[in-house]
Amino acid sequence: MSMKDALILVLRKAMFSSQLDGRKSAVTGFLLLLKNFRVLGSMASSQASQAISSSQVQVDVHSRYNSAANEAFCLEILSSLRRCLGQQADVRLMLYEGFHDVLRRNSQLASSIMQTLLSQVRRYYEPEQDLLPPVKLELCIGAHGDQVFLQEPLAHLLSCTVHCLLWYQGMRRSARPNAGGSDDDDDDEEEGGFQDELQSILESITRRMIKCELEDFELVCIRVVTFIEQSVKHHKYTLYPSFTQDKSAEFSLSSVGVKNSIYAVLVMGVYEVLIEYNFTKANYSKSLFEELLELFSRYNKLSEILKEKSGKGKSSKSPRSLLSMGFVSTLLTALFRDSAQSREEALLVLRSSGDFLRYAVSVALQKITQLEETGHTDGPDGQNTDKTFHHLCDITSVLMWRYTNIPCAVEDAGKKEKRCSVSLLCLEGLLRIFSTGQQRYPARVAQLLSAIDLSVEEGSDHGPGNASVTEKTAFYIRQFQRALFTQLSGGEEDFNSKEAQILVNILSVLSRQLEPSSQQFVQMITWTVKICKETSFEDIAFSKGLLSLLFSLHVLYKSPVSLLWELCQDIHSQLGDIDQDLEVEKQSHFAIVNMKTASPTTLLVLSQVGKVLDEVDWLITKKKGQLVPDRLSSGDATQAAGQQDPVEKALTLQLGTLLTALNELVQTALPSGVCTNTLLGELSRTYTILTTLVKYYIQLCSGQQGLLPARVEKLVKLSGSHLTPQCYSFITYVQSGELAGGGADDKKKKKKEGEATATASAKLLRETKAIPNLIYSIEQYEKYLITLSKKSKVNLMQYMKLSTSRDFRINAATLEAALQEHDNSQQTIASQEPEQSQEPKKKRKKQ
Repeated sequence: MSMKDALILVLRKAMFSSQLDGRKSAVTGFLLLLKNFRVLGSMASSQASQAISSSQVQVDVHSRYNSAANEAFCLEILSSLRRCLGQQADVRLMLYEGFHDVLRRNSQLASSIMQTLLSQVRRYYEPEQDLLPPVKLELCIGAHGDQVFLQEPLAHLLSCTVHCLLWYQGMRRSARPNAGGSDDDDDDEEEGGFQDELQSILESITRRMIKCELEDFELVCIRVVTFIEQSVKHHKYTLYPSFTQDKSAEFSLSSVGVKNSIYAVLVMGVYEVLIEYNFTKANYSKSLFEELLELFSRYNKLSEILKEKSGKGKSSKSPRSLLSMGFVSTLLTALFRDSAQSREEALLVLRSSGDFLRYAVSVALQKITQLEETGHTDGPDGQNTDKTFHHLCDITSVLMWRYTNIPCAVEDAGKKEKRCSVSLLCLEGLLRIFSTGQQRYPARVAQLLSAIDLSVEEGSDHGPGNASVTEKTAFYIRQFQRALFTQLSGGEEDFNSKEAQILVNILSVLSRQLEPSSQQFVQMITWTVKICKETSFEDIAFSKGLLSLLFSLHVLYKSPVSLLWELCQDIHSQLGDIDQDLEVEKQSHFAIVNMKTASPTTLLVLSQVGKVLDEVDWLITKKKGQLVPDRLSSGDATQAAGQQDPVEKALTLQLGTLLTALNELVQTALPSGVCTNTLLGELSRTYTILTTLVKYYIQLCSGQQGLLPARVEKLVKLSGSHLTPQCYSFITYVQSGELAGGGADDKKKKKKEGEATATASAKLLRETKAIPNLIYSIEQYEKYLITLSKKSKVNLMQYMKLSTSRDFRINAATLEAALQEHDNSQQTIASQEPEQSQEPKKKRKKQ
């Protein structure tokens, strides 16, 4: 038996496997064979380039064609694949998604493939022109007991048919100048006239789908189901519907509701396929575009119902769009960039609909997100990397042009609706595109940036031209910086927080393309520092994004410890001191830190502190590994005594500044919860790393006396006389619950205490873990300091003061107040006793 026969036998057995994955594998294998057993007369592979996996079969007939044998073999495979049209929806879906690629690579199979699709479409098409709807949705649904499931992905079937038909018609038009008209007529007769029949079916479906209402699809019961759901929720019952196919239909409560959900998604998919087909065939006809807008209005109506009934507080994720990436690129270009006079009247019909513009950009955003997550998109050429990247470049150019020419502020002027504007969607799409380009096309980022046709004059510079990647990136960074500066220049009431956050995220993504040693990078970090110092908006999300950008840039430029120190001073100044009687000196290095943003900034600072500690820990471990017992010769000792190692010097400087920053935070009246627990954890890590450093110097001093640098002694002094006492004070502050410092109102404190009642035990458990860990770390640090003092002959313990905070903490003022209260209560009881003796009351026994 030949390899080909053995392979066919295996695939046929898999076709009737009891396992769904086995049948899907069979379909994949058969489709690969159809792509590679080319029939004589098909298009050259260079004309239908497609990325093929390494598992495809290479056969000798590639070099020596046997047209008759190959055609018979391919027709035999097609007959086997037709049996898949009676299997599960997943198997059919895989077949529909693969037919277009087969057609492009093996064009001589067009007649057989189109006939197969036509016969399948006939099964679900309603030929009676007066009946609505034009498709038989009930045949697309299957049921097994109480479980309802999708049997036929009708929208994908129509999408495959439309794409194959459009490709075939385009191929015929390109070949028609080289062939006679009589030959074309003969070919059409041989092909059974499937083109005319398919066009007639699609036109009939379009015409009747425009006339359809929800009642025609039996979707009016969605409202009844929703009413039941709302009444059930009103009585605080919770129901958990089970879904088979459509996970977005969260309003379903029963098998009827699930069926309605599947119907709704199928109908929406059919509308999308018809929108793409009619736009392609309209040839910019005004009347046909009006019909297309009618199709969209029906689609949008159903989409709004699904979003409205998806459940409050839950994500209303729309079903995946069936529009192809190529069509989305063409549609956006026509809507925003097409300036031809002959098309203006027709395009004005679509441009006048804000909902349609939002829909087009939203679908583009969905496709880009899918490309970023999976590396491919649905529809034709979705697996073709080059074509997908080409479409991505076109979409980038359109979105950039739309946002720069019609900013969000201009578009939103005079509008009271809360819907997301088109410009904001374009900006979000640009963010996803830049992120996708760096993740999926890192070697082609320059090409992506070059594709942006931005006509913005910058002095005498009309664009980045043929500049380097860094210069191109810097050019577009300046455009987004201007947009953000415009946002910040207005008042806080006109501030668009979402747009500003997206702009900051775009700047963060683009800044990764800059070389840290370049002048553009220095300009970028200087601009970011300036914005953080001058911006005082009380927007938590924006401040977190801006400070995250600052940290990501600063860490590539130089150590961020000095920046952390200044931020800690600002946080201390805003929140106040743990000692309410102590007035903190007002400092404001960064205006972005204010009363509202101080707590979130604290978490960001502590996160950055953790990263610095990781680097310091790694360096100490590396230095310890370089210590060899016989390495310290007399010459090395003399050099070490005279001059400290540069790495060790950098370590002590980093830790010294970091201890100073933490000293500010432990004196700050931080709100209870995440901030205090995170700070306790980072303090524990700090003392652990200090202990590791002390162990390193113990090992270093064991080989030679008197090698302890003066900077290390200063570091120990800083930790012992400044940080450690404040740590114990902070522990007392956390345990005593005096968390209302720094100007907090009593009402806010009472409200916070009431809300924290339910989670008090969990917080207490976390605190009881963090505080002992910190105390243990401090004690371990002091233990090894004693050893280092003996080894180095330097009294380091003179800087360490024993704390009494872990002993009996008797607060005289608190004790006196408690005793006074006790005396008052005793006097009250004594004064009530005579009254009770004069008028005894009868007591009722409780039952």
